[in-house]
Amino acid sequence: MSAFIKSIYRYPVKGLSAEKLDQVSVEKDAIFPYDRRFAIAHGSTEFPNGPTWLTKKHFVMLAKNPKLAQLTSEFDEDTETLTLLRNDKRVSRGKLTDLTGRMLLEQFLASFLEADVRGAPKIVENNATAFTDIPDLQISLINTESVKDLERVVRNPVDPMRFRGNLYLEGLKAWEENNWIGKEIKVGDITLEIKSPIGRCSATNVNLDTADVDLNIPKSLQSGFGHRNMGVYASVITDGLIQKNAPVTID
Repeated sequence: MSAFIKSIYRYPVKGLSAEKLDQVSVEKDAIFPYDRRFAIAHGSTEFPNGPTWLTKKHFVMLAKNPKLAQLTSEFDEDTETLTLLRNDKRVSRGKLTDLTGRMLLEQFLASFLEADVRGAPKIVENNATAFTDIPDLQISLINTESVKDLERVVRNPVDPMRFRGNLYLEGLKAWEENNWIGKEIKVGDITLEIKSPIGRCSATNVNLDTADVDLNIPKSLQSGFGHRNMGVYASVITDGLIQKNAPVTID
């Protein structure tokens, strides 16, 4: 079976739920538009020269704030408006690029997160790069067969969305992506260079349906495979459109 893009996701606000896409335009040395463009910073986090990339400890995130998984977020790109839902009911809404809109969302998050956040939470925007886990402008690829092989070790279902990838690939052998480091692949007409494996942290332990910490994914990866990696990072070499079901080949 030939490899292809099963699904495409981006995460407009770091730590909140994914937005599923049918296609996305990418540019050389850039990431998906709006992917991790916004983040919820702790009140104690300082940006002397304006919001920029910082390590994830400065932000609200699933690894330390699993309660975030109780929320579903909906992002409207045209209006740059974020809607937060809990149990399918709207609990807050605001324009992320507007001071008043952010204030409405921040007030809800302060009440919702309570002691889980250091100081009053503040929504910040990074126009230059993104609030990803690494400072490099890269996107993440997840091989769904590798996730299935992890299930064999865990002896439980593992939702691939725990790994918060951008591109989910099907039609590969388990762990085949680990042999791509330093190589180029074609996704439709787009060329990506595979840069490095993605080491996993405790954020993957959170059940995205229940917000419970119900697995130890890093430990299971280490004991079962001798590493804590799931997925690979890639940089964009050529501009263009990535579409769902696009073929994936080694260049």
